[in-house]
Amino acid sequence: MTLTELRYITTLAKVQHFGRAAEQCNVSQPTLSIAVKKLESELGIDLFERTKNRVQPTPVGEKIVMQSQLVLEQAAAIKDIASSGKDQLNTPLHVGAIFTIGPYLFPHFIPPLQLSAPNMPLIIEESYTSTLRARLRTGEVDVIVVALPFTETDVVVQPLYEERFLAVLPETHRLTGQSAIHQRDIEQENVLLLGEGHCFRDQVLEAIPNINKTVAGSAPIRTMTEGSSLETLCYMVASGLGMTILPESATLGPSFQKSGLITRPFSGDSPTRTTALAWRASFPRHRAIDALRSAILDSNLIGTDKQHKSQMASN
Repeated sequence: MTLTELRYITTLAKVQHFGRAAEQCNVSQPTLSIAVKKLESELGIDLFERTKNRVQPTPVGEKIVMQSQLVLEQAAAIKDIASSGKDQLNTPLHVGAIFTIGPYLFPHFIPPLQLSAPNMPLIIEESYTSTLRARLRTGEVDVIVVALPFTETDVVVQPLYEERFLAVLPETHRLTGQSAIHQRDIEQENVLLLGEGHCFRDQVLEAIPNINKTVAGSAPIRTMTEGSSLETLCYMVASGLGMTILPESATLGPSFQKSGLITRPFSGDSPTRTTALAWRASFPRHRAIDALRSAILDSNLIGTDKQHKSQMASN
């Protein structure tokens, strides 16, 4: 058996779908299917129960998947030990970020990072928090940028900066006449949200729990389906289908500035989120982490206070 095969079965056990597992592993579905069958043949057991619509581990398969996860984590630790003997700023750094942070942060910190560590190749990717968590543990990424709260055993989490949420409205919306919006002002509005699986959706619903209950006594409002992006929500708002709520960093790019949409802050204690770095405690390239952190804090991302960010990072 190989580490690749173990990675295939742990991914398949998590997503319970051959196509999605192959996509996450960056291989074709036949390649993944053949590898799983090969491992099952070698072990002499069925690792998965296969139905038309679902794939799930057998009882013994669950035990093997759990052990495989441990093996992958230990293999990642071996790579970390080997990395400690190399130039920390001369080997690739694999950085992951959640979908609602990556597109807005990457363009700001990559240029200063290239200046401070010109010989360190940067590999970046975007995904869901749950996927990045798993890839961090197995060593497929070195460090991830996520929104708090985030906890994981043997993982260091360091807050970076805080940003507020903004209401995003079409130009003709009744609330554009207000300089700030109270949360009760949007309780009867059709607030478009990201689908299940996005932590930003959960953060918005936690901060403003009364949105999208009903509109004037009608049936519950339907939100965007899973896999939607913040850009898609903006297109829907521009089409007059409702309003949305975005992290401030998502409203600063040129595409949003050209959209004609209007932003308004919330009055009182505005809902916010905190962005953080997370890396394995065993990861030995401390200078690479420091360089990444400094590049983010020096990125001058509008809407965040640099002094406040530095204070958070030192805590």
